[in-house]
Order: sequence, then structure tokens, then C-alpha cells
Amino acid sequence: MGAALLLGAMAMPPQAIALNTPSESSPAFAAEFGAARPPVGFVRFCAENPKDCKDRNSRAKRIAMDPDRWNLLYQVNTYVNGKITPVSDMELYGEAERWTYPVDAGDCEDYLLLKKKYLQGLGFPQEALLITVVLDEQSQGHAVLTVVTDKGEFILDNRRNDIMRWKDTHYSFLKRQSQTNPRQWVALVKEKTIATGAVASNSTH
Repeated sequence: MGAALLLGAMAMPPQAIALNTPSESSPAFAAEFGAARPPVGFVRFCAENPKDCKDRNSRAKRIAMDPDRWNLLYQVNTYVNGKITPVSDMELYGEAERWTYPVDAGDCEDYLLLKKKYLQGLGFPQEALLITVVLDEQSQGHAVLTVVTDKGEFILDNRRNDIMRWKDTHYSFLKRQSQTNPRQWVALVKEKTIATGAVASNSTH
């Protein structure tokens, strides 16, 4: 992995260790409400990268976290956020929704795909690394990576280096990958609005 040497040289951040203490005001895990439609960009990504969306008969899993794993999460999040320049799909590809592994530029989905790839290379199971669609504080579509741990669910976001508990992000969580099948998605709200197949257009998120 290209980031391996850099990750090994980085110091333990205090933010990562602090996440061992749960937030008393926030539920640790998001509720799920049945099946949801995958984003159109994700469907195309899986068609082009079938090995990265292969169903391995997975079971729901929570990563047992320790200081070393917190450190790796923080390092990967910080490394990818610094490596990739935010650019919209329209600017890069001339289309509204294109999910791919970025080289030096991309939007929110591209950031999280690269983070997920790096973390799986470091031994994190795919069942605990879930692509997630949210609405941000301006009610704009955004995508983040949810990490399911024994201490709750945490978010890796291209908008910040700190890793936050999901409920402390102030995002509205709409849907995400199923833990048992990476091609299937589950709703995180009861409203029918989560049926939309897009994340956002003309935005770097």
C-alpha cells in the first residue's frame, strides 16, 4: 500500500485515543429500517470493480478497538484528506455522479473509497467499513465512511481530520451499505425520501 510507510511514521494523535470514551448524549449505533436503493454511482462502481463489491457471506461485525487501531483510523483519514484535492465529478469527468478510486483529486465518494481500500489493506474487515449517504447541515447530499466498532459507530469524513461519533456530526443519516452484503443497502430513516439513487451533483461535498 502506498501509504504504509507514511502511516508507520506518524505519531499517535490524541483525538484517536479520546474516542475510547463514549459520548453520554449520543446513541452508539444507528438504527436501520429495511432495504434502501443503492446510489447510482455505487452501482456503476460495483459493475466496474466487482471484486470490491463481492459478497463474501459476511456477518455483522464490530471491530474491537484499541489504541493502535484508533491510530490507524486517524492516520488513514488524515492522509487521504491531505492527499486528495476536492473536485466535483462534473469538473473531473463531465458527469454528475462518478465513483472511483482517486489519484490526486475527487469528491466525497472518492475519498471514502480510498480510505476503505487502505483500511481493508491494513486488516479492517469490510463488514465494519460502510459507505454511508447523509444530508449535511445545509441539507446537501454528502457521503462518509462509517466504521462500526465495539465502542459505537464513528465517521471518517473528507471535511475534517477528527474522527467523530456518528450522532455528533450533525448530519442526517439516510442510508448505507448492509453489513451482511456489500451490494445491498439499508435505510437509516423511515421516510421514503431515501429511495433516491443519487448522492449529489456538481459538488465536491
